[in-house]
Formats: sequence, structure tokens, C-alpha cells
Amino acid sequence: MSSTRWSMRHRHPMDEAGTSETTWRGWRALREFPALHLAGITSAVVVTPHPGDEVLAVGGTIAMLAAAGVRLRVIVVTDEDLPGPVTTRSARCRLDEEIEALRTLGALDAHVLRLGLLGGAVRSGADSELAGALADACSGFELCVAPWEGDPHSDHEATAHAADIAARKVGASLLSYPVWMWHWASPGDDRVPWASAYRIVLSEQIRRRKTAAISCFATRIGIYGRTPSGAALLPPEQIAHFAREAELVFPDA
Repeated sequence: MSSTRWSMRHRHPMDEAGTSETTWRGWRALREFPALHLAGITSAVVVTPHPGDEVLAVGGTIAMLAAAGVRLRVIVVTDEDLPGPVTTRSARCRLDEEIEALRTLGALDAHVLRLGLLGGAVRSGADSELAGALADACSGFELCVAPWEGDPHSDHEATAHAADIAARKVGASLLSYPVWMWHWASPGDDRVPWASAYRIVLSEQIRRRKTAAISCFATRIGIYGRTPSGAALLPPEQIAHFAREAELVFPDA
């Protein structure tokens, strides 16, 4: 996995107008990527840069693993990604939302490990330290599910790079999930490794669980948390990307 930082080479794509969900759903290839089956997995670690990123991207996968009795650990790298300073109260609120979302997914038994780093402060210089912490936390687990390094957010890039190092160190398989890609990329975008993409297909029951779990993050979808301009952190047009019949992942080569 390349450690090149997209944000160093491009204007930040999140500043651009995003690709609509209607456009994505109109792309036939999105429904034709090969299906990835999770049968036989007995233990998995899910790494998330901020509380809720993993629910958006692979909440259905977490629900399926939990329903299959898989031993789960969720590692929350940073407390939050909100505008303004982190406070004990706001961090606690985000962690409470995380626990409630996991309960909604049927994964209340998952062990939640909070690393407590500051949102927006995870940089490449901390990769080795973070990789060491993740390697310790992933030891004894056969699968590591972590963010995709191609997403242009410093926390996602650094967390993805560290998770890749950690998974290789402990011999765990790695699945990478995109989050912001659905906003800045477009169908067939050559910055995305579509050739290695797989779908994890969700049942209608799992989709309902995921939708309910996403709604637990009030501070991310704008019920409470808004930017100074009044815009919701995750407006409905972005939430729509995560309500599909399948989740997209990139297995480690």
C-alpha cells in the first residue's frame, strides 16, 4: 500500500462540489464488483480514525460479523473530528454515540479501545508510534478492517498507513474501507483502485440496523453539531452514500 499523501499533491477534494448519490447509483459497475464473503472469520479488529467513520463505511459488515459470533474489537484513534477545540464533554458525547451505534448494530459485546488522539492531529510523523499501538491491539486477531489510505484526510491517511504496517506485523489480513471517496471521486476515477474492489452485500435487516446506527451520531449528522456557517457536518447527500445494498472494501494485495 502506497504511503503517498493525496493531500500533499492535490487541492483538498472535500472543498469541491461532491458527486451525487444519484450519479453513483447510475454507475453499473458499482453493482458488479465481486462479492466478498466473510464466512470462517473468527476474530476481527475494526480501526476508525474518528467515532462513526467505521459505522458509515462498514457498519453493515460489523453487524454481520457480530451476528456470526466473531470476536470484535473497535479501535477509536481520535476522540472526534468536530470544529473547535476538543473538550472532555464533547469527546465523551462522541464515545457515547459510538457505544450506542455498536449496540444498534448488535455488536455491544465488541471491545472498544480508545487511543485518545486529537482529531486532525494524526500526521505521518506519528505513523510509527500509532502503528506500534495498533499492532499491540491487533495481536491475536485474524482480520483488520481499517480506512483506505487514498482518502484525503490526514487522520484517515495516517491511520490507514499505520494499520497497514500493524496488520503486516501481526499477520492479519487487511480490508480497507473508503469514506470520503464517495464525495470527491467519480465513477471510473483513475485515482481509485477499482480493479481490487469488492462488495460486501447487506441484507435488508442489516441495512436497517446500519441506518439506525448512523442516526446515533447526532454530532455528525447535524442534529447538534454544526459548523460556524450552520451547515451540518454530514449533510443528507453525503449520508446517502452509506445507505446502499452493499459496502465497498479494498482487500490487501
